[in-house]
Amino acid sequence: MTTVIETCRIPPPQGAAAELFLPLSFFDMMWLHFNTTRRLIFYNHPCSEAEFFNTIVPNLKHSLSLTLKHYLLVAANLLYPLDTDASKPVFRYVSGDSVSLTIAVSGLDFNELVADHARESDQFYYLLPRTPTMSEEESYQIVPLISLQATLFPGRGICIGLNNHHSLGDGRSIFGFMKAWATINKSGDDEVFVSRNSESLPVFERPFCKDSSRIDGMYWEAMKKKPFKPASSHPLPTNRVRASFILRQSDIKKLKNLILSAKPGLVRVSSFVVAVAYVWTTLAKSCAGDKDDMFIFGADARGRRNALFDPPVPVNYFGNCLGGGVARVEHWKLASEDGFVVAAEAIVDEMNSKIHDGDGFLKARKIC
Repeated sequence: MTTVIETCRIPPPQGAAAELFLPLSFFDMMWLHFNTTRRLIFYNHPCSEAEFFNTIVPNLKHSLSLTLKHYLLVAANLLYPLDTDASKPVFRYVSGDSVSLTIAVSGLDFNELVADHARESDQFYYLLPRTPTMSEEESYQIVPLISLQATLFPGRGICIGLNNHHSLGDGRSIFGFMKAWATINKSGDDEVFVSRNSESLPVFERPFCKDSSRIDGMYWEAMKKKPFKPASSHPLPTNRVRASFILRQSDIKKLKNLILSAKPGLVRVSSFVVAVAYVWTTLAKSCAGDKDDMFIFGADARGRRNALFDPPVPVNYFGNCLGGGVARVEHWKLASEDGFVVAAEAIVDEMNSKIHDGDGFLKARKIC
């Protein structure tokens, strides 16, 4: 149903920096053994195959190359040492490195894929690029950090799929790269992108704090004990479905009112809090359990002045920069009639002690 037409390599343009060499920070190291992160972005853009191949694809390739000039790390590789006692992992870009871009055409039902109702999960995986293959050189395993795929649904739309190693960056970084690519593709060159972001182009130098060396060493000692394996390729969750559930503004308001009527003294009851509390309790009520349930959430560490980072990590930093917290509630309380309020209170308490408290942020960060 989905046919691959071409797989090519897109390098940064001539004139881009010739080399980039960066050690991983502890923010990056914790993701070394995770599977790749996969995302699909659908665009409602009816076009013919002729327009797609003659105009859209050449523009995508050209704009991707220009984008890589500003996001050089995306075209780099992760070098993981074969002798983990002698070396640490690093990111390396050298002239000639590139990003894999796959071009495909699909006969799947575009409307079905972008709908909200339950639909088969398996079909989405055909829109993702293949997981990059590891190789070896002398003392390192070489891991490409990202691959991309553009899939045409003739007469209906286009899907951009991306597959990236999490050590490359968190969601803010990856979507920043994708937005830059979209801006440059729309304008045809990188002048508009640069003019809009002249003072906030991505920064790649790994964040440094007064305790960086010790903390990086602690994380590496933990990470290197686990075998470094290639990411799994396209596991299909057969016999499962995917659906979207929408909480409208009116729904959010009702949920907030429920919490505030039960806990009038609770502060910072945000839309995030009520949405995840609602989902968490719904999941708890759908399955059995006799222990504590945990809700783990991430939080952006950029721009936060705290015990570790003073001055703070710049907001235009590209990479991983996440703290977070863990809310715990006994399962029976979550599944009870008042479970929603209990969940919201637990999340708010954890956020107040771990996120909103500058001195507490990142202090409780655990080594995986």
